Amino acid sequence: MLLTLVQITAAQGPAECERAVDMTLRAMLRDAPKHHVELQLVEENATACGYKSVLLQVRGEPASAWLAQWEGSVQCVFESPFRPGHRRKNWFVGVRRCEVPELDATLDERDLRFQACRASGKGGQHVNTTDSAVHATHLPSGIAVKVMTERSQHANKRLARALIAMKLQQMAEQSADAARHDRNQQHWSLERGNPVRVLR
Repeated sequence: MLLTLVQITAAQGPAECERAVDMTLRAMLRDAPKHHVELQLVEENATACGYKSVLLQVRGEPASAWLAQWEGSVQCVFESPFRPGHRRKNWFVGVRRCEVPELDATLDERDLRFQACRASGKGGQHVNTTDSAVHATHLPSGIAVKVMTERSQHANKRLARALIAMKLQQMAEQSADAARHDRNQQHWSLERGNPVRVLR
């Protein structure tokens, strides 16, 4: 079974883009219930201006069609509250869907460490008062996640595995991109002279 996750990111954008992530998150949270879609915040990278990125779990039969209307670049239009008089008013964030298996066969259970912990948050009914939250670490990579979305520790462990699998996939993609960049750079770094071998 696949878990559907969606990431909203400011990428390398300035503080205004972090605010735009917050705007986009709020808009998606307002819009989802109208389409019978449930969104749950799984992970957030909060800043003083908003969020560098947020990760949401998406549930509901219409989720795929609904997400298709949000995927890609989202434009937020507002005057910068951080740089008065700044002429730019258009700020962009990226919305990306990621579907990962609940139990990823490539993950070795011996590489995972789980630790139960108490959920933290703003309080109220939606924050678990028992130690159902899970802190999971992938030992070879050092990737660590904390999950408290679900009400049971077993369900949180399942989601933690999926998040680790997603982060490992992103790391592999970044490594592949870096390797491609290095190969392209070689086209511009050819040294004319001082050869290591001469062919005649």
